[in-house]
Amino acid sequence: MAVGSVQLRHADEEARAEVDVLNSRLEKTTQLTKKIQACLGRLEASGKSVREVAGPLNGETKRLQILGRNIDAVLSSIERLRQPADSKNDEEQIIRGGPDKAGLSNYLGSIKRLNKALSEMQASNLRSTQATMADLQRLIKSGNTQLESAFDKLLRSETPRSIEPLHFVTKEKPFPVLSNDKITRLGLINSHVAGVHRQSGAGSAPQDFPIAKIYQEVRSQYLSATLVNLAAASTNTAKKKDTNAIYRAGTSGIGMYAKAMEGLFLAEYDNICNIFTRDDWAPVFQATCQPALLELGRTLRELNNHIKSHMSTDCYLAYEIVEIVSGLSNNLERRTGELKASIAASLKPVRETAKASLGELLEDTKRRVGALQTLPADGAPIPIMSETVQRLQSMVDFLGPISSIMISLGDGGWKNASAMKGGVADGIPSLASFQIGADGKEIFAHYCTDTIDALMMALDARARVLLQKKAVIGVFLANGVTIVERMIRSSDLAPLLETRMQVLDQWRKKATSFYTETAKDVSVHLFDVIHTSRGARPTSGTGAVDSASVMKGLTSKDKDNIKNKFLAFNQSFDEMVSRHKQFSMEREVRQMFAKDMQNMIEPLYYRFWDRYHEIDKGKGKYVKYDKSSIAAVFLSLF
Repeated sequence: MAVGSVQLRHADEEARAEVDVLNSRLEKTTQLTKKIQACLGRLEASGKSVREVAGPLNGETKRLQILGRNIDAVLSSIERLRQPADSKNDEEQIIRGGPDKAGLSNYLGSIKRLNKALSEMQASNLRSTQATMADLQRLIKSGNTQLESAFDKLLRSETPRSIEPLHFVTKEKPFPVLSNDKITRLGLINSHVAGVHRQSGAGSAPQDFPIAKIYQEVRSQYLSATLVNLAAASTNTAKKKDTNAIYRAGTSGIGMYAKAMEGLFLAEYDNICNIFTRDDWAPVFQATCQPALLELGRTLRELNNHIKSHMSTDCYLAYEIVEIVSGLSNNLERRTGELKASIAASLKPVRETAKASLGELLEDTKRRVGALQTLPADGAPIPIMSETVQRLQSMVDFLGPISSIMISLGDGGWKNASAMKGGVADGIPSLASFQIGADGKEIFAHYCTDTIDALMMALDARARVLLQKKAVIGVFLANGVTIVERMIRSSDLAPLLETRMQVLDQWRKKATSFYTETAKDVSVHLFDVIHTSRGARPTSGTGAVDSASVMKGLTSKDKDNIKNKFLAFNQSFDEMVSRHKQFSMEREVRQMFAKDMQNMIEPLYYRFWDRYHEIDKGKGKYVKYDKSSIAAVFLSLF
């Protein structure tokens, strides 16, 4: 028990000692904390005092730094502004020397430096630099002016007054272009001057820029001078010595004129593309070619007036011009994309005349036939028959342009064109005149048949008035049909009109009906009406006929009638044969009519002769022809 008490006491004392130690440490910690708090308070008070003193000093320092930088910038700007003024004399010396003396690259570099200096001075807007700016502007203007003069001089030195275009056309050589060295120099000058012009804010079109105007003036004169002789030749060659001769393809110089123009324009377009920027190609090209195109328009108007004055013979020149100038327009448009509208405007009068000519030729054919005062009494053909077909044959040589004209007129449109008589040129085609999917060759074939039909109708009407007799009218019309058909089949018209020959077949039948009226009158004498008794009726049919038996069955009156018929037949037949031989017939017509007469008369005569040839018992008093002799007569008619 005593031991346990001692142990508890000892433990209690140790616990008290530990508590005392802890209390002592806590007191020290509290004291230390108070000291630290006092230090923090003093430190905060000191920092506040420092901030109050340092704040103004920091702001002042920043202001001083900004001021320093501004001063440095001003000094730098002053230095830069002084630099152009200092180097102005050097640049002025280059500018005054010109691009030839200083060299183009050095000269352009000088102008660029002056432009840069001027821009910087304008940005500074300092009064002290106004005089220098004025000097720089004067130098820059002088430099640009000298560049324009250099461009003009260089271009003129490379551009001849004119060249001989036939040398290049006939030998199929490309037309000359500017040399690569000159193109490079011209391109550099244009690039600079055009850039300055654009930067100045000028609102003029590219073709009105100074360099573009110089180019247009110099090169357009060259183009016009080169083409002027060919333009004159185109009109001179159109005037034939024989005004009545039909124009032949290739006779006029318009083909050479167009080829030369195409070659020159394409060469010029290459020059423009190498000197100017893409945006300037079209306007500069159009402006450069415009004087030559105006001359083309004048030439075509003069040719058009000539064609109108000689429509019946020279309308083919209009077709040729349409083909050639349309080809020129298409080729230039395909290569350059330009000039189609200008060329189309120049071509329009000739194209409208070509359209009007189709109806005019029809009317001319009718007028010429209607004006005939006499026709050959023997039915011989007249020149207008072949001349009309010659017109159509000549048109085939221009089938390309005629097909396009036919399509624009529409099927049968030439009838309206002839009614307008000259007012076509001012008219604008309506949509109804264009047929989608129309075949120009088929429409032309229709025009040909209309022309042939109009010719035959006019000939028929005039022959009825002047010739009157049906036989000669038939010969006259048949000759016309034959000549027309022969000329068609022996020419390039044949494949076009192969399926349309019915128009001639109708007139051939009409001519045959007129001519065979005489044969009908002759054959009337071979018709017999005999009254006999039943027991003595003459043998009939296709079998053999005994003429003697037939004669026995006839009364005296019937025999006299048969004798008269033979006599009347002999007289009318001889007259018919005589007239047939006197008529002027084409070989085919003579054979056709001879065959028709033979087919109509010979069977009837054979029948009549078989029955009644014993009327004069072979003496030939009444029966002039036997079967073989009349066959020989028919054979002689062929």
